[in-house]
Amino acid sequence: MSNVTGPDNAQDRSRRLEELVDRYQEQVTRMCFLYLCDKTMAEDAVQETFLKVYRSMDTFRGESGEKTWIMKIAIRTCYDMNHSGWFRVINRHVTPDMVPEAAVPFEESDDELMNAVVRLPIRLREVILLYYYQHLNVNEVAEALGISQSSVSGRLKRGREKLKAMMEGSEFDE
Repeated sequence: MSNVTGPDNAQDRSRRLEELVDRYQEQVTRMCFLYLCDKTMAEDAVQETFLKVYRSMDTFRGESGEKTWIMKIAIRTCYDMNHSGWFRVINRHVTPDMVPEAAVPFEESDDELMNAVVRLPIRLREVILLYYYQHLNVNEVAEALGISQSSVSGRLKRGREKLKAMMEGSEFDE
């Protein structure tokens, strides 16, 4: 795990940002899309996320991994966009074919699961996405969301239970 360090000059900063974009853009895009359920908004969120990364490179202390740090910025950006006034009026129904392509193609059963994940309440969806799709551990998810590890574990458990019920055809509301 490499750390984002504050580059000495603008050229070094730009080069470092390019490396981070190359490494994490696909993951951040998928995360933002699944969080916001809108392709255009997700693209805006990704741009805003990496702009914030660029601006805060000097203040990154390396207390977490760079992926955790970037995902935390992306989640906060999505959260802010999700709570803006005009965002509440757009249609955010998501189908699996709308999700940006993954590096490894999904199977049909994965589409069904992804459709169920998108329908989860946001508090459960975000831990499922970070844990299973971004491969962050419980501690990293807790850090990215600013919640306790026990909260992450509880939300993962409830999310798995709800997904199981959805996949078996007996949806229930939290």
